Amino acid sequence: MTQTQSAPPATRSPSAPPSSSTTLPAPSARKPGVRGLVAAWFEGTPGRMRAFLVLAAAVSVVFGLAAAQGFRQSDGALDRAKANAAQVVRIQAIHTNLVSANADATNAFLVGGLEPPDQRQHYVDSMASAARLISEAASAQPADQKALGELNTTLVTYEGLIEQARANNRQGLPIGSQYLRDANAVLQNDSLPLVNALVDANEKRVDTEFDGVRYGTIWVVAGGVVALVVFVITLRWLARRTHRYINIPIAAGGLLILLTTIVGGVSLSSASGNASSTRDDAYAKTLALSRARIAAYDARSNESLTLIARGSGDAFDKAYNTASATVDDELKKSSGTAIDLTTRWNEYKRIHGAVRKADTNGNWDNAVAMAVGTTKDNNSVEAFKSFDQSSTDELQSTSDTVSSELSNTRGGLPPIGWLGLPLGIVAALLVVWGMSQRLEEYR
Repeated sequence: MTQTQSAPPATRSPSAPPSSSTTLPAPSARKPGVRGLVAAWFEGTPGRMRAFLVLAAAVSVVFGLAAAQGFRQSDGALDRAKANAAQVVRIQAIHTNLVSANADATNAFLVGGLEPPDQRQHYVDSMASAARLISEAASAQPADQKALGELNTTLVTYEGLIEQARANNRQGLPIGSQYLRDANAVLQNDSLPLVNALVDANEKRVDTEFDGVRYGTIWVVAGGVVALVVFVITLRWLARRTHRYINIPIAAGGLLILLTTIVGGVSLSSASGNASSTRDDAYAKTLALSRARIAAYDARSNESLTLIARGSGDAFDKAYNTASATVDDELKKSSGTAIDLTTRWNEYKRIHGAVRKADTNGNWDNAVAMAVGTTKDNNSVEAFKSFDQSSTDELQSTSDTVSSELSNTRGGLPPIGWLGLPLGIVAALLVVWGMSQRLEEYR
């Protein structure tokens, strides 16, 4: 009988796959990243609503900032234009006082010995006024301080030469006339070029600020147009998606921006127009009158220097003619002033013609008498004084008008400078409110 041996139990190969009943551990769940969250937040129609919400709200705030910047731009430009225009007048007044003092010194020199007390006092007052205005100008505009310091240095030299000329003239020494010519050369070649440079610099500042007034309008209008375009696109898209004609809160935000743009644009445009009118009228007349007065005093100085030169003053006579022509041109620019300055200036020119005729005909003493005002008829001193006083009053009037008009224009601006950002935030909150109503429908 054969014994049957049982087979050994089957063993699983190491490479055999596990049975289907074997359970594997589940892989760990991955958390979505920031990009995934953002993409999910803007996914689908609700996501697009959120995108429009963010865009319209951001544009509203940017509009508020632009409106505030626009009004600050115009307000600041008007304020700086007023300050710089005052500085121009101040520098022009320095110039006028210097040439006025020089005219007094040269005219008084013709008298010989001790000059007339009132004329001497006018010289002293003019130099003192120039010194005071230099100090004020340095405080008002730091950028001018260096040039004004150099101007002060030249005036010390000028005054020293004038005093030497006076001292020699009292003693009847001919060298006094040379000191006077040297003083005039210092004024013309050293002092007045600095003054002219200061005038040019400040006139450019004024022009820059007048131009800057209209830039405020650009800020408001450009910001408003961009914001309104975004609002219109948002409302149109929302109406097509939700089948509702209008979203009242968002429409209210757009209306707020529209009204702010209209009010801001109109008021700033009006301010720009007023500033331009002031620039072309009162400010232009102020500059013309200042230049006319400066040229008139320069002509007066050259009249005296021509006589002092005794037959060799052709250069001074030509300088007189140039200055006189400048007065004529500048007075034409200031036409329409309350006082007929041209008539007064023409009277002085008529007497100057008589002075030159007497000098040319060899009657130097009579020419000097008319020039220093010791004659009853053809009194050059009185004729010039009439023009001087009238032009002073008119210059003060036009200068005050410039300051007043710029102040009134600035005061007429609505308070959007500090309301601009709050208005933009209100418009943004209206967008959030209106869009939230639609988003609630998808929850």
